[in-house]
Amino acid sequence: MTHQFLSPEWMDAARAIREKYREHAPRVAVTVRFNLVVTGVPFGEGVVHSHMDTSTGEVVMDLGHLEKVDATLTTDYATARTIFVEQDPQKAMEAFLTGKVKVEGDMLKLMAMQTAMPQTEMSLVVAAEIHAITE
Repeated sequence: MTHQFLSPEWMDAARAIREKYREHAPRVAVTVRFNLVVTGVPFGEGVVHSHMDTSTGEVVMDLGHLEKVDATLTTDYATARTIFVEQDPQKAMEAFLTGKVKVEGDMLKLMAMQTAMPQTEMSLVVAAEIHAITE
């Protein structure tokens, strides 16, 4: 079953996938906590507030904002989906350079996280399963 990216149903399904592979997932070496504001969302009130936190060594993404963060990213729905579901680093960099992603806070920490995210066979399996549940 597929769900709209960042919907509560998608977040539950993505969390279940990450939990299924939790013991085999590679650790993230860089600690980054950031909030994400996504505009132009095709459901709800049109804006989603979410966050990502790697302070435990795992990638934790959920709805709602964290109180203390390194940065806040604001972008549109299509761009967020490309960055977080498609995981295309070239398109992500293009989005930053063309102003589709606005950053308030520590840009260097965000860039460090992008290069520190482990690309292992297991991380590719998790990414493929999350992509498969996403409309």
